[in-house]
Amino acid sequence: MKIYHHPLSGHAHRARLFLNLLGVEHDEAFVDLAAAAHKTPEYLRLNRFGQIPVLVDGHTVIADSNAILVYLAKKAGDTKWLPETPAEAAAVQRWLSVAAGQIAFGPAAARLVTVFGAKFDANEVIARAHNVLKVIDAELANRDWIAATAAAHPTIADVALYSYISSAPEGNVDLAAYTNVNAWLRRVEALKGFVPFQKTAAGLAA
Repeated sequence: MKIYHHPLSGHAHRARLFLNLLGVEHDEAFVDLAAAAHKTPEYLRLNRFGQIPVLVDGHTVIADSNAILVYLAKKAGDTKWLPETPAEAAAVQRWLSVAAGQIAFGPAAARLVTVFGAKFDANEVIARAHNVLKVIDAELANRDWIAATAAAHPTIADVALYSYISSAPEGNVDLAAYTNVNAWLRRVEALKGFVPFQKTAAGLAA
């Protein structure tokens, strides 16, 4: 397998993190976003949207970070990461949608402002970040992992949420008030095979 990534992309990190948590042998190909390597004809043949990450597994090409998590979980055949029962699978999907929605437009967007100079309204995206973090903190009050499943085990929902929540301070989003979120971050970081998301000196981390 080969994963096309950039070390400052949280979407790419979640894919790399899961590959390592599963212990899957893979190669990593750096995509130079500053040089627009993701917009070259060669790369666009892998992903027409010109986004990272992309996973190549033989003749199979998977674009989109959450789709990569689903693919890897299914290929591994480990239903603890992606349960098969309707209710548990739906619980995981709920949080994958949050990762693609409220997280992308909250803490991820706030970080884009400080790290990449994105032209979002900083106050608006920081407020969105705190709104979703309050919900997640409440959800984690009575369980260790974000998706409600029978197994006391993380799922791909935790992997999908981790990167941009852990880096939220880079976008001037203070995590100090979220006791349950901070405990959950430490649990993710204690997993065998964990790889950290590269940090920058931006926002509150400056």
